[in-house]
Amino acid sequence: MANEEWGPLAGLIGTWESGFDGLDVSYHNDNGKIAETAFRERTTFDPFGPVESGVQRLYGLDYRTAAYRQGEDRPFHTEVGYWMWDAMQRQIVRCFTSPRATTLIAGGTAEPDATTFKLVAELGSNTYGILSSRYLDEVAKTTRFDVTVTVNGDTFTYDETTVVEHTKFPAVILHTDRNTLKRVSWEA
Repeated sequence: MANEEWGPLAGLIGTWESGFDGLDVSYHNDNGKIAETAFRERTTFDPFGPVESGVQRLYGLDYRTAAYRQGEDRPFHTEVGYWMWDAMQRQIVRCFTSPRATTLIAGGTAEPDATTFKLVAELGSNTYGILSSRYLDEVAKTTRFDVTVTVNGDTFTYDETTVVEHTKFPAVILHTDRNTLKRVSWEA
């Protein structure tokens, strides 16, 4: 398999883990406040492709991630989805869903050899957008998502912000997650 086909995503192929270095800053329903949660994470990126649509040719990564609080065996957050590289358009696309009934497609422009890139999704966008269940749309509406990713050898770092308008909180919530993971295997 020629990894150059995956462009800037090639460096993510494999299995990644962190210690409790991750930090989630979000609204906690149990106490009605913004609070911090340290977490460990395991993420897998399994390559596939090409996927062709007319002249478009995508190479992608099937990915799954789970985040765990200290002392807990069940993840408090999971995602499943795809990261894709469109070399012709120089676009990285990440689409995923979470079990809270939110789905999004985030995207951004990058060069094939980029080691840092940013992806964005906005509510109402026809291309890189956000969908939620009726309940979440009414109670905790996600209006924007952005993530900056840096891949440096066997280290993968991300810093993401999800903008949420919550009916139980008086201001817009900037739900942030950041972590640095280490590659533990080249296999997903």
